[in-house]
Amino acid sequence: MTKVAWFSEARKEFHASILGSILTKSATGVPANADKGSRPSIEIASGILDQLGTVKIAKKLPGQKSGADFEGICASFTKVCFDRMTHLRPGEFTVEKGGDISKFDQYSHLDELAVIAKENKAIATALGSDYLIKPDIVIGREPETDDRINQEGILVDDYVASLTSLRGRNQQKPILHASISCKWTIRSDRAQNARSEGLNLVRNRKGRLPHIAVITAEPTPGRIASLALGTGDIDCVYHFALYELRNALITQKRDEVLEILDTMIEGKRLRDISDLPLDLVT
Repeated sequence: MTKVAWFSEARKEFHASILGSILTKSATGVPANADKGSRPSIEIASGILDQLGTVKIAKKLPGQKSGADFEGICASFTKVCFDRMTHLRPGEFTVEKGGDISKFDQYSHLDELAVIAKENKAIATALGSDYLIKPDIVIGREPETDDRINQEGILVDDYVASLTSLRGRNQQKPILHASISCKWTIRSDRAQNARSEGLNLVRNRKGRLPHIAVITAEPTPGRIASLALGTGDIDCVYHFALYELRNALITQKRDEVLEILDTMIEGKRLRDISDLPLDLVT
């Protein structure tokens, strides 16, 4: 008997958590992640739901509440997967929902900017607030002790590697490994905040660039494309149920939007939620 892959089980539990909370259907049959004013959105979302399991009939949660709950479920999934992959990515990692990036080594200088801006209105006007980034999920790596670094032999001493951030002797702040934005749906220009956050992470860093990813439960490929296609502000967009989305498009014979979806997949701009943990350990 073939053993079920661990990631398959983790993916099912991820979906079960969503079905048990935010992904419901209204009394009129509209899924909570669908645009009630768009028939294709409702039909595609329903096609996904039919494959995921039993759905509760309930009133749709307010947008802020469903968004926050989606962030929490995605953070839990990411943490469970990261804890399972220590053999692939050694080190002490933390996964947190939300957080100010200035607590991480590459962005610690932003604290100083904030103090200067607070004391000088002219500088505050010039700087704006784009640098004040608070991702939905952050993954940090703790610096390593010399004992850990030298565990398999003397790699560092008093005369070398005196500036690297990974060495705890040099600095104590965690290193930002990944920044993840969670978009329950993609309904307006506000979803493009993920792009501006990514661009500011690139511009404002001092050191290595963290992974920059987006997780969404948006059912319509056209709206997903508004984030997934384009320049490299974002590493990749991850769909909460990409396999089910593609199957729904095939079953409903939506060839035009299936082509858009396949373009994103083949172009390495869109992947399934199960791909995210392994991408993050690279």
